[in-house]
Amino acid sequence: MAKHNKLGKDGELIAFMVLQRDGFTILETNWKFRKAEIDIIATKDKILISVEVKTRSTNDFGSPQDFVNKKKIKLMVSAMNEYILNKDLDTELRFDIIAITKDKSSFDIQHFKDAFLYF
Repeated sequence: MAKHNKLGKDGELIAFMVLQRDGFTILETNWKFRKAEIDIIATKDKILISVEVKTRSTNDFGSPQDFVNKKKIKLMVSAMNEYILNKDLDTELRFDIIAITKDKSSFDIQHFKDAFLYF
């Protein structure tokens, strides 16, 4: 596995554990619809939450959350609409980003709730 792929998988595992620790119920990981992949689908306080995990080894080229562009947002919204229809859900939906930057032997983790409100 390429080094950057391993870092991404490590980041998804860290995000999974952070969400569980913080009381989220994980429903799906790496859920795919057409060209979109939702890293984590979870619930908390009766809200369905789509979580995009971005992991970087440095912030030299921008923060991890800066790499969630409008095209990615459009794909995620489409995928979550399909997920809701497929599961016949009637629930509030929120989009979060967990941004992780590796700092030598530790990780800096930021959880942006309702992240798409800022785009």
